[in-house]
Amino acid sequence: MRTETEPILAKSIETTADALVVVLKTGSVSIPWEKCSDRLKYASPLERSRAELSFSGYGIHWPLIDEDLAIGPLVRDYAET
Repeated sequence: MRTETEPILAKSIETTADALVVVLKTGSVSIPWEKCSDRLKYASPLERSRAELSFSGYGIHWPLIDEDLAIGPLVRDYAET
C-alpha cells in the first residue's frame, strides 16, 4: 500500500547574513548558506538577499546568480545532516 506524503512548501522566506530562513506551516527552518548550495555559499549578501519565492511555495530563485532550489529537498537534506 502506497501512502502519499504532503509536499513541503514554504509560506515565506527570509534571508539573513548567516542563513536562509524558510517559513513552513509547521514552523521555520534556518539553513546556513553553506548548506544550501555552493553558489549561495560564495554569493554576496546582496545576491543572497534577492531571493524570490515561487507563487506555489515550491521553490526559490536567486536571479542575480541564476540559482534555483526546491523547498522540499532543501529542507529534507538539511534535516538529515
